[in-house]
Amino acid sequence: MVVPPSVGGTSSTTATIRASPGTGTSTSNRTKTAPFTLVGNGYHPTPNMLSIPLSARRAQPLDMSSVERRGQPLVGRETTKRIRPHNLQEAPTFRPTEEEFRDPMEYMRKIAPEGRKYGIAKIIPPDGWNPDFAIDTERFHFRTRRQELNSVEGGTRANLNYLDQLSKFHKQHGTNLNRFPSVDKRPLDLYKLKKAVETRGGFDKVCKLKKWAEIGRDLGYSGKIMSSLSTSLKNSYQKWLHPYEEYLRVAKPGVQQQLEFEYGGPLTPSPANSPLKKTQQHTPSSLREDSPIIRASTALNSAVKENGDLEKPAPIPEAPRPVVSSGFTAVNATGFTPVNASSASFAVVNPTNAAKRELDNGPTPPRRSIETPPLPSSKNTPEYRPSALSGAPLTNGTAPINHKRQRSHDSFDRSGVRDEGGTSEDYENGDRRSKRFKKEAVPTVAGSHMTQFRPSTPRIPGENGPKKPGEKCEGCGKGDDAESLLLCDSCESGYHKYCLDPPISSVPDYDWHCPRCLVGTGEFGFEEGGIYSLKQFQEKAHNFKESYFLPKMPFDPVLNCKRPVTEDDVEREFWRLVESLTETVEVEYGADIHSTTHGSGFPTIEKNPLNPYSTNPWNLNILPLHPESLFRHIKSDVSGMTVPWLYVGMCFSTFCWHNEDHYTYSANYQHFGATKTWYGIPADDAEKFEEAMRRAVPELFETQPDLLFQLVTLLPPNQLEKAGVRVFALDQRAGQFVVTFPQAYHAGFNHGFNFNEAVNFAPHDWESFGELGVERLQAFRRQPCFSHDELLLTAAARDSTIKTAKWLAPALERLRDRELDHRRAFARRHQQLSNHHCIIDDSGIDYEPRCQLHFEKDDHDVPEDEYQCTFCKSYSYLSRFQCTKSSKFLCLLHAGNYECCEITEEQRLTGGDHCLRYRLTDEALSAVVQKVIDRARMPEAWAEKLEKSLDDGPNPSLKVLRSLLSEGERIPYELPQLAQLKVFVDRCNDWVEEATNYITRRQQNRKKNEKAWRKGTAKAAEMEERDRELRKIENVHKLLTDADEIGFDCPEITTLRDRAEAIAEFQKDARTALLHPRLRSTQEIEELAELGKGFNVDIPEVQKLDQVVQQMHWNDQARDRRGQFQTLQDVSDLVEQGAELGIPEQNEHLIHFKEQKLAGEVWEAKAKELMAVESVHYQQLEALSGQASALPVTRETLAAVDGILTKQREAHRQIVSLYEQSKDPDIRKRPMYKKIKDVMEKLAELNSKPTGTIDLEKEQKRHEDWMRKGKKLFGKANAPLHILNMHMNCVEYRNASCFDLLDKPRTPVEPSSREHTPENSQMDMASSTRDVFCICRQPEAGMMIECELCHEWYHGKCLKIARGKLKEDDKYTCPICDWRVKIPRDAARPKLEDLQAWQAEIATLPFQPEEESCLADIINTAQEFRDFMRAYINPVMTTPEEVTTQRFYLRKIEGAEILLAYETNFFRQELHKWAPVAPDPPPLLEMSLSTRKPRPTKQQKLMAQLGVDNPDDLPQHLRTKQHNFTKRKSSEPHAKPPPPLQPAPLGRSDTPLSLAHSASTGNAPNSGSQQTDSQEPSFGYENHFGIASPHRDSPNFAAGNSFIHHPPGLGSPAFGTPSPRAAGLDPSLFSGTEFERTEHADSPMANQFGSSQGGNMDSLFADLTNQDADTLASSHANDALAITGDPDDDRAQGDGDGLNLADQYLLASE
Repeated sequence: MVVPPSVGGTSSTTATIRASPGTGTSTSNRTKTAPFTLVGNGYHPTPNMLSIPLSARRAQPLDMSSVERRGQPLVGRETTKRIRPHNLQEAPTFRPTEEEFRDPMEYMRKIAPEGRKYGIAKIIPPDGWNPDFAIDTERFHFRTRRQELNSVEGGTRANLNYLDQLSKFHKQHGTNLNRFPSVDKRPLDLYKLKKAVETRGGFDKVCKLKKWAEIGRDLGYSGKIMSSLSTSLKNSYQKWLHPYEEYLRVAKPGVQQQLEFEYGGPLTPSPANSPLKKTQQHTPSSLREDSPIIRASTALNSAVKENGDLEKPAPIPEAPRPVVSSGFTAVNATGFTPVNASSASFAVVNPTNAAKRELDNGPTPPRRSIETPPLPSSKNTPEYRPSALSGAPLTNGTAPINHKRQRSHDSFDRSGVRDEGGTSEDYENGDRRSKRFKKEAVPTVAGSHMTQFRPSTPRIPGENGPKKPGEKCEGCGKGDDAESLLLCDSCESGYHKYCLDPPISSVPDYDWHCPRCLVGTGEFGFEEGGIYSLKQFQEKAHNFKESYFLPKMPFDPVLNCKRPVTEDDVEREFWRLVESLTETVEVEYGADIHSTTHGSGFPTIEKNPLNPYSTNPWNLNILPLHPESLFRHIKSDVSGMTVPWLYVGMCFSTFCWHNEDHYTYSANYQHFGATKTWYGIPADDAEKFEEAMRRAVPELFETQPDLLFQLVTLLPPNQLEKAGVRVFALDQRAGQFVVTFPQAYHAGFNHGFNFNEAVNFAPHDWESFGELGVERLQAFRRQPCFSHDELLLTAAARDSTIKTAKWLAPALERLRDRELDHRRAFARRHQQLSNHHCIIDDSGIDYEPRCQLHFEKDDHDVPEDEYQCTFCKSYSYLSRFQCTKSSKFLCLLHAGNYECCEITEEQRLTGGDHCLRYRLTDEALSAVVQKVIDRARMPEAWAEKLEKSLDDGPNPSLKVLRSLLSEGERIPYELPQLAQLKVFVDRCNDWVEEATNYITRRQQNRKKNEKAWRKGTAKAAEMEERDRELRKIENVHKLLTDADEIGFDCPEITTLRDRAEAIAEFQKDARTALLHPRLRSTQEIEELAELGKGFNVDIPEVQKLDQVVQQMHWNDQARDRRGQFQTLQDVSDLVEQGAELGIPEQNEHLIHFKEQKLAGEVWEAKAKELMAVESVHYQQLEALSGQASALPVTRETLAAVDGILTKQREAHRQIVSLYEQSKDPDIRKRPMYKKIKDVMEKLAELNSKPTGTIDLEKEQKRHEDWMRKGKKLFGKANAPLHILNMHMNCVEYRNASCFDLLDKPRTPVEPSSREHTPENSQMDMASSTRDVFCICRQPEAGMMIECELCHEWYHGKCLKIARGKLKEDDKYTCPICDWRVKIPRDAARPKLEDLQAWQAEIATLPFQPEEESCLADIINTAQEFRDFMRAYINPVMTTPEEVTTQRFYLRKIEGAEILLAYETNFFRQELHKWAPVAPDPPPLLEMSLSTRKPRPTKQQKLMAQLGVDNPDDLPQHLRTKQHNFTKRKSSEPHAKPPPPLQPAPLGRSDTPLSLAHSASTGNAPNSGSQQTDSQEPSFGYENHFGIASPHRDSPNFAAGNSFIHHPPGLGSPAFGTPSPRAAGLDPSLFSGTEFERTEHADSPMANQFGSSQGGNMDSLFADLTNQDADTLASSHANDALAITGDPDDDRAQGDGDGLNLADQYLLASE
């Protein structure tokens, strides 16, 4: 830009500060081959980089602690500035409470009246409102715009534009305007001189009136008046300005017409007349030969008439050539920097922007082509406008000689690459002319590579718009003879040399510019900047601000450093730079960044659904779609309007004067960063502002009437205030909102790095402004963002509330009137063309011919471009004019006038190639609007109906008032009269409700119900008293008086008056009846009393009548009951009721029932006494039962007596029947024992036993003695009786395996778990059966132990050997091979002979035992096995080879639960003979007892702990309670006391485990006891085998008792039964902790497998029979354990049947 030099040509260096790299250093030496070229801290958009989307980039995240955020220490304090630059007044600041802040629309309505006065307002949210910043700062990248501050100021830009065009004009004519002329040793501002002359009427008038001195004073030459001042000004003007002004006078109309023709219409509204105003109906070609365009420049005619060969155009008027002066070089085309030709005069001060960036950053960014119109954002902010001040840079103050370029093959090398840095891609068909580096259009949307949702270009070119420059001659319109094309040095438009006037034969030596560039188009925009992340842009902004202000700030002696920069410093410096003509500062601004592609700073429901701020109504993503915002009726999103845009600023980045699209509200929220200063102008001053702007820069508005839509122009507030425009200011900080109001102009700038987000919204009060905004857009031919008519009709269809109808009705009325006017105007134009008949003709006359124009109703939703007017760009939602030839659409205002096709206007209005489409007919549109109007008038209509009803009479009808109230309450709108009406109607309703209590019977029932629930409450008396007050008869008369005072009418008033008269008549009749009650029947008296009750008031006569009625009813009831059965309660109630009713004592019925009551009470007492005794006297009960039929008794007592008698009779019958069956000779006809047991248990419930019970008990006792004998055989003497059957079932199951005859001797086999997997998969069928092992003859289970002698495998559980006690290498000898190794047994094994003898006693039993079948199976199985074994029991025939067989059968016999003594002793002796292991032969066995250690009872434990031998010596609280389960009569003999309990015999061997595994040493340990002769076991076998044994040491089997006694020293266990009278017990048996279930650790029989699977049932039954006494508290066995007794005693108490735990456990096991 040009900096006017100082006077006298001395060197003057003016600082030019740019927002290039923040460090201020050059970046020209950076590697250009890098994919990203940094501009400052951002990325320069190199061709490789453009293909990478912004969302794919990554950068360092922004440190949020380094920016100012709300609630953080960095944020600036909120202060009110006393004095602002330009002395501006502060706009208001609102601080809503949390309650006020909940609804943004409600709060906007509250502050709107105050806010509109200023145009802008600031809102500071409550302290608790602080949303999170939701943008990912690593991924967020955006593109900036470059802003030169003094270029955005309107006056400065107009000045520079004029000087640029002036320089081109003179340079084209060979004159270099390299320096301004000097006047009074000061440079003369040519633009101001031009303006001064222009305001005074022009050059001729100024000269004539001699105004030059006055102009000099206006230009600041007010000091010493020189005699040559006027001459100097006049000469300067005449030399430099007058030729150019004369050229403009002739050429400007032609250029303006060309622009209008390119854009399809006049640039309206414009202060100057448009040269393209139509004078005829034929729009395509209405230009005449003598038009200003033809006279100005015939070259421009070729742009109008492109088709066909034209004659040579008329010559262009040549302006006088200015005198060429020497000593000056050409002026820089971008800034008018005067440069002296010599190096001593002037230096380059401000090189071209492009040159500067070339030097600093390498290649310039790609720009939009010059011929392409600037593409702004949809917020009307151009991304980039090619500067009209572009040109070649100067080098050292000397302009290079730029010869005109023409088509030349010499400019190409063989590779086809341009010699000026272009690429072969810039040429087509291999035959191109040389041209500058081709500039490409930048993306439409700032910060992204996406186009906006709804494009809104400043001016949309028509079909005659500019083509690609240089392709054709702008004079003749032809593209041939490309070598003769001469290019404009500014816009690159081409002209044939011979088409110029005068024609030229060679390329001019000077720069040549076309008329369009010399006149100027006024286009301006911001260049595209770099691509940044937030972190990079923060560093750039910080570096720039620091480097700019640090040298300027004064030193502060207090702080001992440079004074910090204040907000006031930044604001004053900003306006200084904006207004400076000599100093240029360039900054960058990230504006209009789409939140849809880059993300919103607020949390969103899509990305942050759990964040509470994602649905907050103040969230700018939510605010536009608030239920009360009209934008919710827009059917699609509008980017920047309903979808927020983002703004990233730095120091001095600015947004210029503008108001919002459609005059909407806007809300701007600052997420973080430095202060943003706003300036606002209220809507009332909008027209003043626009007029002030036009007056200030008329040149800009002349070619750009829509300049204020472009957001590229500032005007200082002081200039606006001089024009009468009010301007207000405010400072926005982090966490604050700024709201702009409709039609309010606003601008501002940033103090540093910050991040803002903005969106539009539309409350109801916006609609009228929105309509004005649409009209303004249409006037300027600007495309709206949405259809206002569509919004209104959509709101009418969606929202049927009255609140909406209030604002919608006036809007729809205006819409209807406007639409119908347009339709009528179109119809008039259509019909006035010619007399014809068409569908819109209302005359009914059939004219011929008929027009061909189509009229179609089309209510389908179509794309917006199908109802957008091609000419004015407005949306024709309701009706549109379509040209089917060109597929263009027009609104009704421009239908036919606009050139949509080649036919005439008349033909377009009547031809068949056009169609008028309308969405609604006139009637339908009027109906829709009327419906909304009626809805809006509902409150007023209701008020009118209310007023009419009140005017009808003094007493309005309550029914009508209720109807109006109900109707008003259904109207969803505030009605002022509704509250007062509700109070009146409620008062009337209260009166009616109270009156209803006296005219209906509902009150009586309600009172009865209330009494029911009030009974027993504390307030019962108070509420009853209040009810009595309400039932007074005086209330009826009071209600009638109140009705007259209220003044209304209803049917209840008449009814209540009639009721009052009826009450008076009743009282008269009642008094007559009470005087002689006997003269009337009970029914008559009762009817009279009911009549009185129906009045719902307390009438004294009613109570008296009621009492008389009740007495008469009691007499009737007592008379009827005398012959009926009555319970004692019935008689008592009747007597009590008579006393309450006041029945006289001499009443015969009362006397009778009192006697009955006394007799019944005596019977009750006797019956209860008899039933309470232990021994019931059934004869007396029978007598009482017979008396009950004649006396009043209670049903419960009578039922109890009958129940006892019934049970007694049934029990006696059963006892007699069972006893007789027990004597039946056939045992199969005798009853089962279980049945007897059940009957006896039921008899225990009776208080006395029937006759015969004792006999049946004796028989039961005899049967149980047989069962006890069986228990003793199996060693279960202390177990309950029911255990016997269970244990026998287990014995049967065990014997079935051990006595299995199919189990034959075999060679030892390995368990399956130890075998190798056979190689052949086809296994033998025989091997599929599972092998059995051990003495239990069961398959493999758990740990298996192998005998080292017989190699048979045994279950570790069967041998009671724990897994940890036997190591892998230990050797084991089984009990079969070594008789000293004892077999652990959980129960005794009875001999087969004893079981057979026990079985023989069954025939003598009184009942059938349940154990009979099981016992038979056990005996039969054992006997079959004994018979089978006879062949192996021959001592004569045995040989050593039979040892394996003998071991096999001895193993089966030992595993059985029945003792076969003979066979056992035989095989043991034989094995010892043939395969001896022990040194001594085995002893003979006569019994097999349990080896388990007997478990002491609880009492025995206590005795051992306390050291007491006698249970009677225990403390009283520890003694066992004696239980008597059966109550006996005093006459029955008591059972003898049970003998003391003896401990179970010790059946465990003391032989240590080591003895079983060691070799015989001949020294066996001594056993604990010696077996005497009296205890010798004997075999019951007879000697069936008389053959003598060949061995001398073999036992003799000839005799029954032939076995040899074992030596006394042999270590065998003692199987003898201990003496029942043995008093001495082993003290260690009751010592401390040795009463545990587990055996000693060193015992070979220790049970370590208590919890392992597969355990046998013997251990289970042993556990059950040795339970602790505390677990058997509820059983008979508990008695046997708790009370010491003889286990041999058949009457021991240990056979109880109540062991619940044992029962459950056994049942579960089965």
